[in-house]
Amino acid sequence: MQRTLTVIAGASDRDLCPARARVPGLSRFASARLADESGAPVPAQIDGDELVFVVADLFRGETHRLVMSTAAETSPRESGFGVVHRPGEALDFFVDGELFTSYRFGAGLARPFFHPVVGPGNRRVTRAYPMEQVPGETSDHLHHRGLWVAHGEVNGVDCWSEAPGHGTIAHREFESLTSGPVFARAVERLEWLSADNRRVLSERRTITVYNLPADARMLDLEVRLTASDGPVTLGDTKEAGLVSVRVATTMDGDNGGLIENGAGGAREASTWGREAPWCHYAGPVAGQLMGIGLIDSQSNPRYPTNWHVRDYGLMTANPFGLHDFFPGSGKDGSLLIDVGQTVSFRYRAFIHEGDAATGRMHERHADFAAPPAVAVE
Repeated sequence: MQRTLTVIAGASDRDLCPARARVPGLSRFASARLADESGAPVPAQIDGDELVFVVADLFRGETHRLVMSTAAETSPRESGFGVVHRPGEALDFFVDGELFTSYRFGAGLARPFFHPVVGPGNRRVTRAYPMEQVPGETSDHLHHRGLWVAHGEVNGVDCWSEAPGHGTIAHREFESLTSGPVFARAVERLEWLSADNRRVLSERRTITVYNLPADARMLDLEVRLTASDGPVTLGDTKEAGLVSVRVATTMDGDNGGLIENGAGGAREASTWGREAPWCHYAGPVAGQLMGIGLIDSQSNPRYPTNWHVRDYGLMTANPFGLHDFFPGSGKDGSLLIDVGQTVSFRYRAFIHEGDAATGRMHERHADFAAPPAVAVE
C-alpha cells in the first residue's frame, strides 16, 4: 500500500508535535515507512488503522507532503528508545538511550507513580523524597511522589494521602506494552480500593511516551474511570489531581522558581485555583533552568481545569476543589459517575530546558487540543 499524506499546520506553528493519519486497512501491515518530499525518512508507527509520526518545523499556514509505504516485516526497534518491564516493580521508559522515567506499580504502594522524571541533560525535574533521601530536599507531604494520579474523596475514600485509613490504587495487570520508532505505550488495569480492600472504582490507564529529540521529553496520560460497583462521587476537595507533580526542590517557587499558566497568571497568588488550559513550573536544576508543563485536554470534564499549584513545589490539575478555591461561593465541584458509566481524562506532560516561553507552551497546548489535520490520498 502506498499513500500520500498532506500535513496541514492550521493556525499554529508545529514542532515536536505528534500527529495521526487514518489509513483504512493499515492494521493489516506489520510496519510502514514514511518519507518527506526530499526522500528523507520520517519515523512512523502503525497504531491500528492510524499512522503515528512527529511533525517538526511546520509553520502556521503551511503544509508538508509525505509518502507512506507499507511493509510486511516489522520495523527494527529504535535504538535507545522504548519501555522495559521489570515484573512486579516498574516500567522503565528510555529516550535517546537515557532513562526518562520509571513507572512504579509494585505491591505495597499506596498508588503507582513515576519516579524519577528526568529531563534533557539528565536533570531530574521531580523531587526524590520519600523514595530517596537527597541532601537539601524538602521532606513534607509523604504522598507527593514524583508524578501521579490520585483523588482524596472517592465515595468518601481517601485515595490521595497516606494517612491512617487511606485507600489505595492497586495495579492489576498490563493489558499491553508497546515499543516502536515513534512511541512507547502501556495500557494498565487498576482498581481503587477502600482501606478494607473494597473496590470503589475501576480504571484503565494509558501511558504514552514519544520519541522526541534529546532536548525535550513528552508523556501523555489517559485515565478512564468506571463506576463498576455502584455510583461514584469524586468529591469537592483540593486534595485531588488526576495528574499531579511535585517538582525538584530547587525548582520550587519558594526557591525562586516560577509558576505560570495559560491564562496569563504567574506565581502562586495568580495561579492557585484558577482555570487555565495549561500550567507550568520552571526553576534551576544543576545549573540549568528546567521546565515542566501539564496540559489539559479539551475533551476533559470542566475544561479548562482549575489548578492546585503551590510555591512549595506542587502542581496538580484539579477541577474538583471549587469550595476551597472559591470559599463562600456555594460552588460544588463534585462529579458523579453513574453506575456502569465511564469518565475519561487526558493530560500531556512536556519537559524541557527553559521557562514556559522557551517551551512554547501555548503551541504545545494547540498541538494537544487540535493536532494538525492530515489528508490521505
